[in-house]
Amino acid sequence: MASGSQIDLLVERVERLLVRYEELQRTNALLAEQVELLTTERDSLKSRLSAARARVDALLERLPDLNTPA
Repeated sequence: MASGSQIDLLVERVERLLVRYEELQRTNALLAEQVELLTTERDSLKSRLSAARARVDALLERLPDLNTPA
């Protein structure tokens, strides 16, 4: 009967491992989705930063040069 008990314990452990595996798969999918969203947001912010820098550079070009006499 000891081997039957060991098999039952093994079956229980395998079932727990399968449940944990499924949980980890769901967690991984959610994390992958978050990475995708954050990557998109990062790319958007980088684009906006680049556009803002271009506008600042254009404004700086319009400022009078203080080194030349008036």
